[in-house]
Amino acid sequence: MNTTMGMSHTAEAQKAVKYGDSNKDVWDLQYRLRTLKLYSSTIDGHYGPGTKSAVIAYQKKNGMYPDGKTSLATWRALKKVSMSKYEVDMMSKVIYGEARGESYQGQVAIGAVLMNRFKSSQFPNTMKGVIYQKNAFTVVTDGQFNLKPSQTAYKAALDAVRGVDPSKKALYYFNPKITSSKWMLSRPRTVKIGNHIFAR
Repeated sequence: MNTTMGMSHTAEAQKAVKYGDSNKDVWDLQYRLRTLKLYSSTIDGHYGPGTKSAVIAYQKKNGMYPDGKTSLATWRALKKVSMSKYEVDMMSKVIYGEARGESYQGQVAIGAVLMNRFKSSQFPNTMKGVIYQKNAFTVVTDGQFNLKPSQTAYKAALDAVRGVDPSKKALYYFNPKITSSKWMLSRPRTVKIGNHIFAR
């Protein structure tokens, strides 16, 4: 796998790509399609038959014309339901920092909160914006975000991207043993998983 191409690439401003192209945007496309379990071949940055088939499957699933080309419209739709390698890496760091002592379900739930915020008009519309929003996540301010995440945290991030949501559509979570915020404590609760209470 060409990890250099993918690791250096963020989620910003891709160009339309099509069969036969080879570039960093195709690498990102393949990764995003893999997070959605539509692409299982090697992530190599080459728009071959496997990539085209995965794009067609995505287009059919989402009511788009299945031409196998990744137009700007296809990119826009894909970015609303998927994450780049860079974004999944960031998610896994938050999950590891916030919930590495929690059950797997608890870790996925933290990832689900990230995804719910990403999709909500109440929060920034990029995963980077969600994570770096001022005072949003303690791990960003106290340095735990810089810890190397486990494979479990990475897997939890992928499950959250794929729509698994043990948090029951929560936008917030807190540990009642250490939270003193009256505002947070007053939020409508959705579920308790391990040490965290999830809320809307």
